[in-house]
Amino acid sequence: MPSTGVDVIRRMARGDRDAFANFYDAYAPLAFGVIRRMLGDGDEAAEVLQEVFWELWRAAADYDPGRGSPAAWVTVRARSRGIDRLRSVRRREEMLAPLGEAPPVEERAANPSVRAEARDTVRGALGELPANQREVIELAYFGGLTQNEISEYLRQPLGTVKTRMRLGLERLRALVATRT
Repeated sequence: MPSTGVDVIRRMARGDRDAFANFYDAYAPLAFGVIRRMLGDGDEAAEVLQEVFWELWRAAADYDPGRGSPAAWVTVRARSRGIDRLRSVRRREEMLAPLGEAPPVEERAANPSVRAEARDTVRGALGELPANQREVIELAYFGGLTQNEISEYLRQPLGTVKTRMRLGLERLRALVATRT
C-alpha cells in the first residue's frame, strides 16, 4: 500500500476530497490507536484524531515520501498531537494547582461566591501579565487552541508561542499564589 498511500496523498494535495476519504479510511484506525493509548479516553482521542486529519489534509502538499511512509507520517502527527493534548491537560491542572487550598470542587461548585472570588483572582492576575503572554494563554485556555494553532493564528514562530506560554503561566501561578 505504500505507493498507493503516496498516490492518495498527492491527490489530497490537489484538493481531492475522495482521496482524503480513502486516506482517512485507511489510516484513521492506526492514528486512533496511537492517540487512544496515549490519552486513555476514547472521546478525547476522537477529538484529537479529527485535529490530526485536518492537519494532514492541509499539509498533504508538504509530504515527502523520502522522509517516511504514509503510515509513519500519520503516526508521527498523531503522536505529536497526543503529546500536545497531554501537555495541555497538565498545564491546566498546574495552572489551577495554586488554588489547591481552595475548598473541594463540590463546595466551590455549590458556592457561587467562592467561584466568583477565584475567577476574579485569576482575571486580576491575567491583567498583570505582559500583553503577549496574556494573549497566548487566553487563546489556549479560553479559545481552546493548541500551541501550533496559536502560532499560525498570531503568525509567530512556534518557539515564541511556547516561550510566552511558559513564562506567562509561571508568572500567573506566582501572581495567583500571592493573592490566595
